[in-house]
Amino acid sequence: MSEATDTDIPGSEWYDADAGPLVRPYAMTGGRTQPGPTHVRFDLIALVDIAADAPDEAEESLLGPEHRSLLGLCRTETQSVAELAADADLPVGVVRVLLGDLLEAGYVRVSRPVPPAQLPDERILREVIDGLRAL
Repeated sequence: MSEATDTDIPGSEWYDADAGPLVRPYAMTGGRTQPGPTHVRFDLIALVDIAADAPDEAEESLLGPEHRSLLGLCRTETQSVAELAADADLPVGVVRVLLGDLLEAGYVRVSRPVPPAQLPDERILREVIDGLRAL
């Protein structure tokens, strides 16, 4: 008597036990591909942290597991969109849509990193070099 293998079950060729449960990205985002009507761009380097006036945990329990996972990651420290995507093991596009939901609900805030200082004008550098040579 032979034992049934995973490939003997109809449709099992689309499931890999080592990969775990498979949820398509469009299922996580409700078919959306854009973060919604937010005014914020979710660049890879945009910084995300928990909003000071975020709704309480009772309301948070109404969120999906992916939303709660992102909130948990944001609670530990401010993270970039790229870091959140990597840590949550989700595609960046999905993370952007989910962050849009969290931003609209008031759970998170998004900011841009401080831009690097503008480099001094070449003329100023030449004057400094000339001044140092004069010493």
